[in-house]
Amino acid sequence: MNIQKEQDRVKLDEKSPAMPWYVQQFIDYKLPDLSPSTLLEYVRDYETFFNWLRAEGLSAAASNREVALSELESLRMDSITAYRLYLTTRREGANSRITVSRKLSSLRSLFHYLSQIAEDEDFYPLLKRNIMAKVEIKRIHKPKDTAAKLKGKILEEDELQEFITYIHEGYAQDVANNKQALYAHEQNKVRDACIASLILNSGLRVSEVVNLNLSDIDLNNKMLHVFRKGNNDETFKTPVYFRTQAKDDLEHYLQLRQARYKVPKKEKALFVALRNGQNEGQRMTKRAIQAMIIKYAKRFGKPALTVHKLRHSFATDYYLQNDIYKTKEQLGHASTETTEVYAHLTDKTMSEAIERRTDA
Repeated sequence: MNIQKEQDRVKLDEKSPAMPWYVQQFIDYKLPDLSPSTLLEYVRDYETFFNWLRAEGLSAAASNREVALSELESLRMDSITAYRLYLTTRREGANSRITVSRKLSSLRSLFHYLSQIAEDEDFYPLLKRNIMAKVEIKRIHKPKDTAAKLKGKILEEDELQEFITYIHEGYAQDVANNKQALYAHEQNKVRDACIASLILNSGLRVSEVVNLNLSDIDLNNKMLHVFRKGNNDETFKTPVYFRTQAKDDLEHYLQLRQARYKVPKKEKALFVALRNGQNEGQRMTKRAIQAMIIKYAKRFGKPALTVHKLRHSFATDYYLQNDIYKTKEQLGHASTETTEVYAHLTDKTMSEAIERRTDA
């Protein structure tokens, strides 16, 4: 199991006992098919919902653990409408349309399980009336809309290599008067450029980069073995290929990893950091990599660029040279519907191509 999943499984085990027995039963039912990370989000969504039910007087329970099935059965459509309104307008932080849609989907999954799958001792459904079956959840994330939001915020064409080169060289010129920033850059520029290069030449997710171990690298075949999102077989790692540029940057980084970061033999992580006050290098965190890319992106002149947009940058570039099915496999998407984003991102290129005349 990868690092993030291990952490989320611990959190899931901590939070589940505070849920009603039927939610715990639902979690056990879903655990073989869904990752601990997904189920942890479910539990957090149910926590929000049960807190709201009790605050609104729709449940007499003294704690979330005591919310009864009969109270879920008696919910009316106006109650769900009020909950949706609460999610979008609450003072402590309103949710986006996408987040609201996800929270309602979490509830639909639970209610469907209770009304269609789970049974009592007499073989009757645990939930006799499913109010969530009446709730229509409109699709928010359309590929074309996502593509429109990404335009101008990702790296295109020569910018992919220019960004890697900037991390190696350009950033030092921009912080030349800041001795502390200059020293930190000198210590980490090879590692940082390697991380950016690997994503821009393979399309890895940041979580996949964080979980990489030394044993996952096959430099000769330009291949990595990674735990892919949505694959719940904890024993299987998916082979993912990378371009020659990333191979060169990996070789450069590996030459100095041990000495530069004082990595103990027990640490198997590929990308490590030597934090202030520590004597040994440790696995880099997801947050550290995200902050690192944002730091360079702002100086590079692409303030909207994030580590996930590096993945989008690779995908757009890759799609121009390959079909949607190869792009889907390279990125580890569950369906081509997600990959359609890059078809819309390359619309301009496609429109130019159709105007070109051939000699034939």
